[in-house]
Amino acid sequence: MLIVGGTGEMGQWFSTFFKNRGFDVSIWGKSGNTEIAERLDVRFAHDLHSEVTESDVVIISVPIDITEQVIAEVAPLMRAGTLLMDLTSLKTGPTRAMQKYAPADVEILGTHPMFGPTIPNLHGQRFILTPIVDRCQKWFPVIREMLEESGAHVVIVGPEEHDRFVSVVQGLTHFAYITIGTTLDRLDFNVKESRRFMSPVYDIMLDFVGRILGQNPYLYAMIQMENPEVIRVHDAFLQECHSTSEMVREHDLEGFITKMKDAAMHFGDVSPALRRSDKLINYKISEYEHLLTSVGKECGLLHVYSGKIHVGKLRKVTPTEILLAEGTKIASLKIENIQLLSPQELNEWKRKNLIHHRRDISVIVPENADPEIILDVLSGNENIVESEIIDTYLIHEKKSVTYRISILADQEPKKVQTDVERILCGIGCQLRV
Repeated sequence: MLIVGGTGEMGQWFSTFFKNRGFDVSIWGKSGNTEIAERLDVRFAHDLHSEVTESDVVIISVPIDITEQVIAEVAPLMRAGTLLMDLTSLKTGPTRAMQKYAPADVEILGTHPMFGPTIPNLHGQRFILTPIVDRCQKWFPVIREMLEESGAHVVIVGPEEHDRFVSVVQGLTHFAYITIGTTLDRLDFNVKESRRFMSPVYDIMLDFVGRILGQNPYLYAMIQMENPEVIRVHDAFLQECHSTSEMVREHDLEGFITKMKDAAMHFGDVSPALRRSDKLINYKISEYEHLLTSVGKECGLLHVYSGKIHVGKLRKVTPTEILLAEGTKIASLKIENIQLLSPQELNEWKRKNLIHHRRDISVIVPENADPEIILDVLSGNENIVESEIIDTYLIHEKKSVTYRISILADQEPKKVQTDVERILCGIGCQLRV
């Protein structure tokens, strides 16, 4: 498999995805940066021409405005029975280009992953496929099954219908959030200070505005400018903004109420939207409350962007900041950047990262007892990282077994050992001294 544009963020994501599913992946990028390929543990295609001719699957993952040009250069080189795919957020133009330039015996498949490269996996993510009749009979079921088995929700639609829906789903959504951001800039509005007055809805809205503004502006410009359907959507949006603003200026209460009711009627049943938004709001509130109740306790905090895990005693929680004592140091973390680990996740981190206490306990086991079953009982202790049998022999016709336990580094080893010995005696074992 060759990913053209594989050095970009989405290309890198899919390089890892397909590599983990058994494909021999190579990537190509115009920068010639081989370090990315080395980091991903895939091959870099130094000779693009020969790599295309040898690949069973070629994926185009380049900016929207050059996608059709790259397809025109790559598609004619492909062998019979192979597959040409694209990952572009528009489908009509790229699909027509693949139909035009790919030989008739090369299969083609337009795709649009409805997510960005920051997600960890495909679980619950929408993945749009736009197959063309009689042009993807062999590969379509293979790709679809792979995506669905990976947890994706696959949507099948035609290229033109895709672009009409995306002009609203992405075109209008991004346009609205970007213009909210530029409006705040025009007003010279203090966003940080405004969080002191925020409601839950405003808080979430700011997060989404910031999320969009923090992305690649070139990509978002292309989504707006390359889809011809977007201008029609912009015009309707601007007309509604002007109309609603006029009602406000003229204090047209009746007209405003009617417009809002009409929009609600067209929207349909709003109760699911209320429930989903309540769930999102309540999640943010409950996460904050959980942090508040954890002050003074040991916590594990995952920094969602760096991936680093901070473990220590939680000293202070504010709406914007967390103070965590890590040994003799105090770490200050922005609350929006962290995720509280569950007790199980914290224990798992300790198992992998701390140096543990090791103790050996020798016992005479009951006549009909199974030492392996006893080992399973010991392994169930949450303070024990690992347990194993290191010695078994007969002494005076009785079975002697030595169990080795590794105790979590932050636990009192003597206490844990005493607890384990009490369990062993409770099931009929006799301690050897």
